[in-house]
Amino acid sequence: MATSYPSSPPTTRQFHRQASAAGAGGTKTAAPSSTVVPPSSYTRTPSSLITLATCNLNQWALDFDGNVQRILTSCQLAKDQNAAYRLGPELEICGYGCEDHFLEQDTFDHCWESLGLLLDEGASDGLLCDFGMPVLHGGVRYNCRVICYNRKLLLIRPKTAMADSGNYREGRYFTAYSAPSFPEKHLLPRNFAKRFGQRDVPFGLQHITCADGTTIGCESCEELWTPHASHIDLALRGVEIIGNGSGSHHELRKLSTRMELMINATRKCGGVYLYSNQRGCDGSRMYYDGCAMIVVNGRIVAQAPQFDVQDVHVITATVDLDD
Repeated sequence: MATSYPSSPPTTRQFHRQASAAGAGGTKTAAPSSTVVPPSSYTRTPSSLITLATCNLNQWALDFDGNVQRILTSCQLAKDQNAAYRLGPELEICGYGCEDHFLEQDTFDHCWESLGLLLDEGASDGLLCDFGMPVLHGGVRYNCRVICYNRKLLLIRPKTAMADSGNYREGRYFTAYSAPSFPEKHLLPRNFAKRFGQRDVPFGLQHITCADGTTIGCESCEELWTPHASHIDLALRGVEIIGNGSGSHHELRKLSTRMELMINATRKCGGVYLYSNQRGCDGSRMYYDGCAMIVVNGRIVAQAPQFDVQDVHVITATVDLDD
């Protein structure tokens, strides 16, 4: 099944092409289930260079209006720097520290309303966006990445490992996803069909494959810290760009450990690894310490501040995928 993007031509060159969901999780991973076709007027300049963006956001729990505005600002700043892909923090739409509000249906409803507003406001126009929000799928609550482009949802990717140590209690609110042997689709809210002409979206451990062969995958926060991290399977399947949206709080020397994990991930597997984090208190008892970064082949090429007073801090890097 194919759908068409809006007729306006893209303004940057990298990801304005065919995108599809391709399996990235072994024999249990759902097979590709949809294709999205770009405007026929698009012509691409062949190049292995690509500009990628990630960010620190000072999001607040249940501040849906404020969170949307900060996300919109980050998307615009990414576009201003000619980025093709923008990564945001974990659960950025509702805020990470909603705690037992994650058990309420209203929280999920407001997240979909906020996502619709982001699409209406053009956040994903000409920019591949990786948003973080909770999704209720099959009656189960999941912590998800939602990948959008040109006002279409390409993929919902649920988190596979919950953070339950120390200050974290994710298992209280969410379930770790285990992929079935058949392709899954998530039925979107009714108003999405009316507003964006889309009824459902692939759901599972897939990655995005573009028409020129560029591949993008997701890894969520805690997955990086597990023995069988998601980036290993993604790298073995040829995924070049991996985005990690996190909600990681400040601890002494924790940043050093984070950096080692990401540097080692790209040193042994190669490719590009983007990390995004919240920065601030989120209304709870923890302080999230930002430090969004971009790592290429074991080397940090861009890094945002750990402590800052800006609500939105976007960093970009132009990398050569042939390196």
